[in-house]
Amino acid sequence: MPNPSPAAPRILIVDDEPNARSALSALLREEGYEVQCAADGYKALGRADEWRPDIVLTDVKMPALGGIELMARLRERLPEVAVVVMSGFGSVEGAVEAMQLGADDYLSKPLNLDQVLLTLQRIVAGRAVAGGLKEARATAGAADTADLVGQSRTFRDLLELAAQVAEAPVALLITGERGTGKQHIAHLVHQLSGRAGRLVRVCCSTADEATLADELFGAEGRVVAAHRGTLLLTDVDALPLALQARLLRLLQERCVTRLGGARLEIDVRVIATTSRDLAAAVAGGGFRQDLAERLEVVGLRVPALRERRDDIALLATHFVQRHARKLGKQVTSCAERVLQILFGLDWPGNVRQLEQCIERAVILARGREIEPRDLPREFTAGATGQRGAPAIPGATLWDIERYAILQTLEHTGGSTSKAARILGISPRKIQYRLNEYGAARPGTAERRSEPSPRADDDGRPAAGA
Repeated sequence: MPNPSPAAPRILIVDDEPNARSALSALLREEGYEVQCAADGYKALGRADEWRPDIVLTDVKMPALGGIELMARLRERLPEVAVVVMSGFGSVEGAVEAMQLGADDYLSKPLNLDQVLLTLQRIVAGRAVAGGLKEARATAGAADTADLVGQSRTFRDLLELAAQVAEAPVALLITGERGTGKQHIAHLVHQLSGRAGRLVRVCCSTADEATLADELFGAEGRVVAAHRGTLLLTDVDALPLALQARLLRLLQERCVTRLGGARLEIDVRVIATTSRDLAAAVAGGGFRQDLAERLEVVGLRVPALRERRDDIALLATHFVQRHARKLGKQVTSCAERVLQILFGLDWPGNVRQLEQCIERAVILARGREIEPRDLPREFTAGATGQRGAPAIPGATLWDIERYAILQTLEHTGGSTSKAARILGISPRKIQYRLNEYGAARPGTAERRSEPSPRADDDGRPAAGA
């Protein structure tokens, strides 16, 4: 595991079991963390006031002052402290309660030491990125990075990588489907880079070759304007071949040739974005391979919204608040059923499409919550189809099991053996259920009524029975 030093985070361990405290503290000290311990919640509060830890690892069940109560009091005293709760009971309810009340993460006892270290590293990295993001927003203005909202592992990994490469003086290629937020990531990288100049954007797909050449390389062109800053080229795959050669020369020689042959040295960091596969463009002759290789010294891929579904609720709430303020409406949130519908959609237009959907819903909303009636009809109709996730509460165990089996089969390419391993059931049970699903089409009486209980292959009652 990588050592967190320098600037090792401070970890406060709170546990009423002496052996658990000493074993965990020894492990974390070996990894380079600064560690102190407390035997109960009240001692932890005093230690936290004196020592100001970065992260608190606390047991849930302790005499006098338990972990959940301790977390609430810590939040009042040290709002920035990260709290990870530990429980020897492995209860899902405890995890849900802890996360709802503001815990940064949850660990089950007996602790898996590798999982402990990964959890701490993720929190440390996330806090570092959040600090940089906060600074970037203050510098760049809210509009540039305001939509970088998300807590999913995929999205946090992207922000962490963006922070890591920000200061490297090399070209950067940002890929991803349209509407995923590639330009927001580019703005974040520029602001975290510490470059003195400004970020200058050029869209490579909106002008003819002569106009684009003058816009980029003219006497008052964008390349000169981006000196000591960042040149952002969106839709770089649309750049004409002649201008690709000039861009390659800029990247290699760090200068531009002016009229009359004079050479002007330019200090510019190039960030390019594309929604296309550059390798396919190279293979088709529309893009230079040497330029593609030069641009992708470091690559960042922005995930599609369907790949980070855990962020949909956060993004939806963020957009509700934005457009309610803009429109002067008292809408504050989405109803639970709306969030279920949004979660079940594929979002081909990604974050941009989600924002447009929420803006429309805010306009149509009649109360303080967005209701299903405020969504486009095709969204609510699609939510009742086969691909939509079943509503919970509201769905039967038959609906839930059917959805889980069909979605897992889709993920495994139709392999019943792989799906059975993922779901923890037998392949024969999947085949049996598929026969039932074929007989009970959506909307028929057979689908609405659950099948009678049957024994699974190992003699236990079948799931959903």
